[in-house]
Amino acid sequence: MRIRLGTRGSRLALVQSEGVAASLRALGAEVELETIRTSGDRLAQVALADFGGKALFVKEIEEALLAGRVDLGVHSLKDMPALLPSGLCLAAYPPREDPRDVLLTRDGGALGELRRGAVVGTSSLRRRVMLLGRRPDLRIEPVRGNVDTRLRKLAAGDYDALVMARAGLSRLGLEPARSQPLPAGEFLPAVGQGILGLEARESDGALLELLAGLDHTDTRAQAEAERALLARLGAGCHTAVAGLARVEGEALTVEGWVASVDGRTVLSASVSGPSVSARLLGEKLADELLARGARAVLEGAR
Repeated sequence: MRIRLGTRGSRLALVQSEGVAASLRALGAEVELETIRTSGDRLAQVALADFGGKALFVKEIEEALLAGRVDLGVHSLKDMPALLPSGLCLAAYPPREDPRDVLLTRDGGALGELRRGAVVGTSSLRRRVMLLGRRPDLRIEPVRGNVDTRLRKLAAGDYDALVMARAGLSRLGLEPARSQPLPAGEFLPAVGQGILGLEARESDGALLELLAGLDHTDTRAQAEAERALLARLGAGCHTAVAGLARVEGEALTVEGWVASVDGRTVLSASVSGPSVSARLLGEKLADELLARGARAVLEGAR
């Protein structure tokens, strides 16, 4: 089988896509990578929320899938909207990387050891609210660009610290000496962080069957629960939302977090149940957060 795999052109995206391609080749497929420049790449210096959010990193790849120009898209799941275009599906989820955020500093040390008024770079509203909730004295400044660009900005002194996803650093083989993982219990990650989503056409039965060989059962349960939470909340790029599902044996625990833009209102909850009911658990958690007032918080953010 010949597969045309659509990918963004960043080093991280190419590393992720090459890993998927290698797995498919091991199953006997011929895989050709096609680089697609997305709107998110073209608007590298602007705030994503002003131009459609993280969905801009997947839009052109999905259009290529629907047009038949490529057969498979590889995405960071946290960049994907809760709802997919008609005719497309998330066919497989390879094993999840560490979902935690990490704090990277020029001088080393933990979050509590940053100097008063330190400049921390992140373009994530979720991270901004969480950081200021623990250190209201910090200056949170937006930062865009690929991983290498951000690390150069940190080294040049543009920022005292950065907060990034550990998964991206790990996939690039980077373990900066001055990095501190932020505990997931205090800094709940973005929905889908550390997970790759393999997107294909629902009608491409032969490819879907092949991709099933790359699907990881526990990661699928986590992804389905977290995305069900996101979809039920109706959350988007303008909102501070986090979610993390953990599998222990046959049980699944899902945590959710919603906050107002100013951080004055913070709602959190968790649910547990059998992992085979992942989507239902995600929806149940969303309903609990909505019952506590999440709808008003999310509408206020919009």
